[in-house]
Amino acid sequence: MTEITTSFALLVSSIYMATSTQAVDSPVIVNNSAISADNSATSTVTIDRKTLEKYLRENFSDTPILVEIARCESTFSHYDKNGQVLRGKVNSADVGVMQINEKYHLDDSVKLGYDIHTVEGNVKYAKYLYKKYGSEPWSASAPCWSNSHISTNDSNIIVKN
Repeated sequence: MTEITTSFALLVSSIYMATSTQAVDSPVIVNNSAISADNSATSTVTIDRKTLEKYLRENFSDTPILVEIARCESTFSHYDKNGQVLRGKVNSADVGVMQINEKYHLDDSVKLGYDIHTVEGNVKYAKYLYKKYGSEPWSASAPCWSNSHISTNDSNIIVKN
């Protein structure tokens, strides 16, 4: 038990030290492990919404509309309360912070080397989609983000009426 407690303390201290001394290249992911009553290991993954929002603002600094899309699509969440990748409420094939649809994009994302089930892969593939198709892949949530305070002359913003 002492070894587990010591390991946990070292893990927690390394997370806090890393976040206080390093720039945010990727969001801080906390993996909470526990032993259940039946002695099976359980694990959940969480990312603080504010940390994820900061990560998105840094990665989408050249395309701020993608930050607004993430706010509308997932409220800056990549994992659900059980630590699983967030899935869409309307369409469960939509995954992650950018709610990228697996049916239409999983094969292409894999070919390009992006794992849309990770925060980093989801964000990078969203940038790729935006450069290729503009805001069209997120047109279903346009009523939420199209009236945002983001002002832009970006011709990639497409709003269907």
